[in-house]
Amino acid sequence: MKLLILAANGQIAQIVTERIMNEETFKNVELTLFLRNSQRLSSRWSNKANFFEGSLDDSEAIKEAMAGQDVVFVGAVDHTSQNTWTKNIISAMKANNVNRVIFSNILGLYNEVPGEFGRWNMQQVKSGLPAAIRSDQLLAESGLNYTTLRLPWLNNRDEIKYVITHQGESYNGVSGSRQSVADLVLKLITDSELGAKESLGLADPDTQGSDRPVY
Repeated sequence: MKLLILAANGQIAQIVTERIMNEETFKNVELTLFLRNSQRLSSRWSNKANFFEGSLDDSEAIKEAMAGQDVVFVGAVDHTSQNTWTKNIISAMKANNVNRVIFSNILGLYNEVPGEFGRWNMQQVKSGLPAAIRSDQLLAESGLNYTTLRLPWLNNRDEIKYVITHQGESYNGVSGSRQSVADLVLKLITDSELGAKESLGLADPDTQGSDRPVY
C-alpha cells in the first residue's frame, strides 16, 4: 500500500510515520512525506520514505506527489479562507484516481460538544469554524472515500485511550493524546471501511465532564 502524508511535519503525522517505520504491521506500507522543508525529516527517514517538498497551497505539487498513491492522510486542519487546501487535495486525488483520504479537522463542527466545555470550545474555535465546516462539507460532497477526523484538545500523554463518536452523536470527552489520534489514523489507513464517508470524533472518555482541556 502506498500512503501519502500531507503536512508531514505535524506532531501527529510524525507519530504515524514513526510507527509505520518501526512496526511489523506496516512493513508493506510505502510512505511518501509531503512538507515545505524536507530537511526537517529527511535526516531521520531518508532511507525509508519518499519526500516531496511543497505547500498545500500549490495544487501542482500536490498532484505530483499524489501520483500512484492509495491512501492520503492530511495532518493539518484547513482554516484557509477559500478552503484552498481541501479543494487542491480533492482535485489532486480525482486527477490521479486516488479515493481514500483521512482529513484532520476540529471538534465542534456540528455543535456536538455538550455542556460548559462545549460553550468554551466554541468561543475558542469560532474564528476558524466556518472554514473547518466547509472543509468537511467539501469532502462529503466529493464522492471520495473520506474520513473527517474531529480532533479533541490534544496532550502529549503516552497513553493510548480513546472512544470514537460519530456524526449526530454527542462528543464524548474533551481531550486526548496525540498518540491516541495517531493510533486511530493508523487504523483508518489500514481499514478502508472504517470511518468510510464519515466524520469521527475521538477523545479520552476519562476527560468527559471536564470544563477545560486536560493536559
